[in-house]
Amino acid sequence: MIARLTRSLAWIPFALLAAPGGAQTFESSAGPVQVERVVGDLENPWAVAFLPDGRMLVTERDGRLLLATDAGATTAIAGVPDVYARAQGGLLDVALAHDFAASGRIYLSYAKEEGRGAATAVSAATLDAEGASLRDVEEIFVMTPATRGGRHFGSRIVVAPEGDLFVTLGDRGDPDRAQETSSHHGTIVRLLPDGTPHPDNPFASGGGGLAEIYSWGHRNVQGAELDPSDGRLWTVEHGARGGDEINRPDLGVNHGWPVISYGRHYSGLSIGVGTEAPGMAQPDYYWDPSIAPSGLTRYDGALFPDWQGDVFVGALKFALVVRLDVENGEIVGEERLFEEEFGRVRDIRTGPDGALWFLTDERDGGLYRITPAG
Repeated sequence: MIARLTRSLAWIPFALLAAPGGAQTFESSAGPVQVERVVGDLENPWAVAFLPDGRMLVTERDGRLLLATDAGATTAIAGVPDVYARAQGGLLDVALAHDFAASGRIYLSYAKEEGRGAATAVSAATLDAEGASLRDVEEIFVMTPATRGGRHFGSRIVVAPEGDLFVTLGDRGDPDRAQETSSHHGTIVRLLPDGTPHPDNPFASGGGGLAEIYSWGHRNVQGAELDPSDGRLWTVEHGARGGDEINRPDLGVNHGWPVISYGRHYSGLSIGVGTEAPGMAQPDYYWDPSIAPSGLTRYDGALFPDWQGDVFVGALKFALVVRLDVENGEIVGEERLFEEEFGRVRDIRTGPDGALWFLTDERDGGLYRITPAG
């Protein structure tokens, strides 16, 4: 069953209330919630990851990796790989290895200059005990082929409990390549922790495509997370003019871009053959008009029992957070929160404290925490 946003689909409005200490309070379907800016003075931040000791790693697109505290202090971490910081490129996601507590290992995704073009790359590194620098930095994956242009690099890293990596890769502004499994464009790749292809990938044994590919036919996935209840991926990707999608990619599935879409080209012309075609998966949910989604989390915390299992998505357009109401595995409605209040939402995560955290992709961006008010 596909759900979509229509004018008849109700969403719960919110009202701004006063709150102490510089935080702001809003009404929501879960009751009053408080939004507090924890870290400020961030320049186009892209991703946040939580360390076991309560500190956080934050990426900025120009190539800085920051160590942040919940008191708002930040320090730059040395040893970050060089990045291609142009247009939509730069330092993108950060994720902890499944054994970070013992190994100190992290992963970074970023746009990398390659010849006359650029490509999305992933490096592994060890964060030293003080959090001051990276060592043993090793590039473990680079998408192929590198192409010109500064659009659609992806890129989220999802680390599975056993250590495997899922990495989302955009079509790089060349839509037709998303249907060519001889290219990494418009794919999700699944890697072993050292960056080699997962042996169970559909083309790992040869024939038909690149060994790293897990699924394909994506436009530009910028939010991804494993469902804590069943281990399946949830993703959100940008459409063109409309057609932003929520998907649950699976092994060897073609998600259709640019043959099928629920949007249109920016010119207004139709895309591909329409909204469906044999052998191509349908989205679980889509938006028309677009909200320009980035960042996704499936809520699994204790602070908001009414939102348990729901999906939260950041939106660059309209500068908001969207809650997707999930019942019995199906999306049945949505709620829009904080529209135009804080800025373009680039990433959203469920923190270890049970709060929801989001980053705003602005020149004066911030890291915000959502908790129950009162």
